Amino acid sequence: MRMSSEEILALGRQTMTNESEQVASASRRLSDDFVRIVEVLAATRGKVVISGIGKSGHIGRKIVASLCSAGTPSVFLHPTEAVHGDLGLFQPGDPAILISKSGSTNELLDIIPILKQMKSPIIALVGNVDSELARMADFTLDASVSSEADPDGILPTASSTVTLAIGDALVAAAMRARGFTPEDFARFHPSGQLGRNLTKQVGDILHSPEQVAMVEPDNTLKEVVIAMTEKNLGAACVHPRGDPSRIIGIITDGDVRRALQKHDDLGGLTATDFMTPGPVTVSPTAYLAEAVRLMEDRPAQISELPVVGPDGLFMGLIRIHDIYQP
Repeated sequence: MRMSSEEILALGRQTMTNESEQVASASRRLSDDFVRIVEVLAATRGKVVISGIGKSGHIGRKIVASLCSAGTPSVFLHPTEAVHGDLGLFQPGDPAILISKSGSTNELLDIIPILKQMKSPIIALVGNVDSELARMADFTLDASVSSEADPDGILPTASSTVTLAIGDALVAAAMRARGFTPEDFARFHPSGQLGRNLTKQVGDILHSPEQVAMVEPDNTLKEVVIAMTEKNLGAACVHPRGDPSRIIGIITDGDVRRALQKHDDLGGLTATDFMTPGPVTVSPTAYLAEAVRLMEDRPAQISELPVVGPDGLFMGLIRIHDIYQP
């Protein structure tokens, strides 16, 4: 039967609402076991081993990736391969997180006796806290759901989302408990935009004053446009008369367009009439992540930032485009 647009939207929203409610319910069930598990993860000097089958395995691999990103060495172990030699990756004391919706996955139950022999803390992340896996574990995390989120209640939807959310909660808490810092994160992410934002400073990529359109307060609109066209950075910095080492305002392409819309008599306009006085600035030693925050974390986003040293001297300009280009 063909669904209408309204029915499709309603089903999508219902699914997401159901999942969010199930995650909220699971968050309220976090107990002292969660605290003790985080303490175990933060204190381990080895690695965390996570195991599961099917969708639980997929979620487990994601939790492994997140733990590694946040400074907790982790590996995924397929339970079937585990009993055929891969248990050799365990070192005594390595914590094990075993993920199962039913809590009765035979392949996981089979490896628990060996893990106990190796003094590995066993953490059950299960959808049934009365299951055999939960009873055999040292710690239990309740990932149960009242219903799945799909129309027939048969697909791992809400249950997998809740499991992933609990995994994220463990990662976040362990990250803080280990004293993991943004600088540590940058070390583990040297490539990509995240690494670039956390390792490069504004001074590494700024446009020097010679590359920036510089105008004085009494420059006409025409003079401002000519200066901006010559430098082609999308902005001009306004400095006091005769002192280009300091700036008192900034004019962007948007400011020029708004001036054209607002004023009928353009001949008498000067830079002072349409500049943004006292603009937001950034230090040359700030990391790119800080520049992004200054430009984007505000009601009206901006695309250009003047760069000013600690002595108040103008050192150049940085654009959002400069940050996001390779």
